[in-house]
Amino acid sequence: GCVCVCVCVCVCVCVFRMDPQGVLEQAVLQSTQAMEDKLDQEIQQLGEVEVEDEMELFRARRMRGLKESARKRDEYVRQGHGALSEVPEKEFFAEVKKSHRVVCHFFRNSNRHCQTLDEHLMLLAQKHLETRFLKVDAEKSPFLTEKLRIWMLPTLTLV
Repeated sequence: GCVCVCVCVCVCVCVFRMDPQGVLEQAVLQSTQAMEDKLDQEIQQLGEVEVEDEMELFRARRMRGLKESARKRDEYVRQGHGALSEVPEKEFFAEVKKSHRVVCHFFRNSNRHCQTLDEHLMLLAQKHLETRFLKVDAEKSPFLTEKLRIWMLPTLTLV
């Protein structure tokens, strides 16, 4: 007669008395191979899902970063960043306190070097919104020029 053996995948194998180990071994190998193939497919599907999830996480982080950058840029523009602004002496300290980084140009209208520096600072102000660019007329601001020891024009100060 024959003896029936059920292996994990429900494969019924008849084992003959003449070569019981060879047939049983082959049946176990076939069922094991089938199980491994099925598990490999599941792992591959899970791997693809993980990759998609990681991409979604990356996209979400990137979108948050872009939104934060846009929010900061809008706030900087509201504070007067992005342009070279002339500030009277009395408003100087209030304007400087509004920003973390300030570049201030002390100028005189009659000085051509001051005009050249103004042109370059206007370009820089547009490129670097994180920094506030101000200019102060040195002749109209004796208190500031004395306290900050401005003795040559143009003078560029970083606050």
